[in-house]
Amino acid sequence: EGNGSAEVRRFCGFIKDLTQRRAYETELKRKRAEILGIVEASFYAIFYIDQGGIIQMVNQASVDLFGWTREEFIGSNIRMVCGGSHGPNHDKYLKHYL
Repeated sequence: EGNGSAEVRRFCGFIKDLTQRRAYETELKRKRAEILGIVEASFYAIFYIDQGGIIQMVNQASVDLFGWTREEFIGSNIRMVCGGSHGPNHDKYLKHYL
């Protein structure tokens, strides 16, 4: 600094308008909340499972009907609620149909 030489600084930047993306994200959040509201309002037990049959989401009717907490359901295999011979065979059903 004291020797009088000027330091040259260069900057490169990008500007992107995120207006549409933010609007899309807001709409997506609104739709998700609406769907979750419908699922929660259902009088029927509703489970959302992944391809391996692992429970990802349950509604309150599921908790009320089966007597387990959401925490007990989430991460468990759906066969826990399948009656008769269907429980032990449920993983085979999933593999066959997926």
